[in-house]
Parts: sequence; structure tokens; C-alpha cells
Amino acid sequence: MSDFGGESTADEVLEGLDLTGKLVFVTGGASGLGQETARVMAAKGAHVVLAARDQAKLDEAADAIRADTGSDKVETIIVDLASLDSVRSCSAEANSRFDRIDLLINNAGVMACPQMQTADGFEMQFGTNHLGHFLLTKLLMPLVEKGSGKRIINLSSRGHHFCPVDLDDPNFERREYDKWQSYGQSKTANILFSVGLEKRFADRGIHSIALHPGGIVTNLGRHMTEQDMEWMRKRIEENQKSGGQGFKTIPQGAATTCWAATSPDLEGRGGIYCEDCHVAEVDDSSPEGGVRSYAIDPASADRLWSLSEELVGESFSA
Repeated sequence: MSDFGGESTADEVLEGLDLTGKLVFVTGGASGLGQETARVMAAKGAHVVLAARDQAKLDEAADAIRADTGSDKVETIIVDLASLDSVRSCSAEANSRFDRIDLLINNAGVMACPQMQTADGFEMQFGTNHLGHFLLTKLLMPLVEKGSGKRIINLSSRGHHFCPVDLDDPNFERREYDKWQSYGQSKTANILFSVGLEKRFADRGIHSIALHPGGIVTNLGRHMTEQDMEWMRKRIEENQKSGGQGFKTIPQGAATTCWAATSPDLEGRGGIYCEDCHVAEVDDSSPEGGVRSYAIDPASADRLWSLSEELVGESFSA
């Protein structure tokens, strides 16, 4: 067990750590949890790269981090995870600009959006949250292999409790679209991706960890209706009544990411799912926490990996 919990902040988790010399690449780095993760790591000496779709927002976030930390090692790069062409362009630029990546933090995401498609015709949540990061990670892997203390962090969610990945119809082509089922399967995919990465790259010293940051109000919820917000509030209130935590602040929400990325307690470990700064137990019934067994099933992870290779049109092997 770690010394930290659900109320710990990212600053507290990194207290006393020196990340000088580490290059940290954060998707969704222009706001919310991604920006806070980058800020705290920059304050500890890390060279941070913020990746997102909007250059103006990236510049604003980078300026805020520089002002807060005094660090001049804050860079930006454009990536739209809903476009495989953009992912390829970003990866090519990153491979030309950087000599390594020590910590790859796949933080970006979309939640509960109306039925939409990515530039390549994938269902938006599965395409952005999973397939975009699958291809990005594949193309950045040469840089990760050159890093030290190499970890890949995939932000999942307790939303993975909603459902497994429908490996026969991930893009809702043959079933009615449900935005929460879509979100749930994309978050399950983030965990299965971590299991798949660990199987293929652990022997190269690269470990992959999935996590639930907590219930946090960020612009991830920009597609949510008032009805959705009320439903989520009730879920979190019920969780509180049974001893769980309510909504987290953004500094609290970034804590598990920072812990998973740096904790010596996790040295040599991967293919795991963390919440509230600890490794979650397998639990197929509790609504208050734990990782569902279907999300860490090796056979499902292999099936998802093969499907993802087919959909993005690239082989991804060690």
C-alpha cells in the first residue's frame, strides 16, 4: 500500500522527488488533468511536452506552467487523436525533435459525446480514447525504448465498470449507440491496452499502468447534459454514503497519474489498474472501486490488440 490516498494531491505525491532529466510527454496537456500533471512534473525538474489539438490552448497552458514553475523546459506539439493522419504527423515530428521519452502519459479523452465518427470513420470515443492512443504509442515507442525508468500511463476510468469492449462491434455499426456504453468500452480498452503493452514490452524495461483519476469536473464533461451531471452527482453521492470519496479537485485528480508514473513501489510492475494512489483489487461487483476481471483478461487484451492493428492498419510488436 502507498502512503497516499484519494485526497492526496499531485504536489504531495511528488514531494521530495527530483525529475530532472526526465522527458514527459502528456496527451491532453492543454487543460485539466493533463496540464496539472505536466505542471507538477515541471516543478520537479522534468522536461514536459504538452500534446493537444489547439495551439492557442497549448500556448496558454505552457505559459501558465512556465509562470508557475519557472521552468523553461515546457514544449508543445499538435495532435488530434481523432485523426490517424494527425497522430502520424505528431509522431514523426516528435521523433525528429526529441531523443527519448521517459514517461508517456496517455491522458487525453472524450466522454459521453453524441454519436460521432473520427476522421477515419471510427466511433468517436473508441477511436479517440483507444485507437488514437494505440497508434500514437506504437509510433512513439522508438523514443520510449531510449528512455529510462520507462512507464506508459493510460488514463482509464471507473466508467470501465459499465461494460467490456464489444470486440465484434466496437464502432456501434450493428447495435444502437449508447454514449455511456461507448465510454465504458473505451475505458475498458485503455486497461486492456496496458495489459497488452506489459505482455509485449516488459522485458524491455517498459511498464504500462492504467488508472482511474477519480470523479473530477473538467472539460472532459463538455458533452454532458444537465441530466447527465445530475446522474453522475447521484452516483458519487451514493459512493460517499458507503464510505467512498466525492468529487476530487484537479490537483487530487492528477495525483494517481503522478504516483503511477513515478512511485518506486511500482518498479518493475505493469498491466495493472490503479485508483486513489494504490493498485486496485479485482472486483466484479462493487460499484465503489476495483478493476473488473474482463478489463485485465489476457485473452481479451490479445483480441483487442489484433483488432486495433487491423483498424489502424499497422502491426505493433516488440
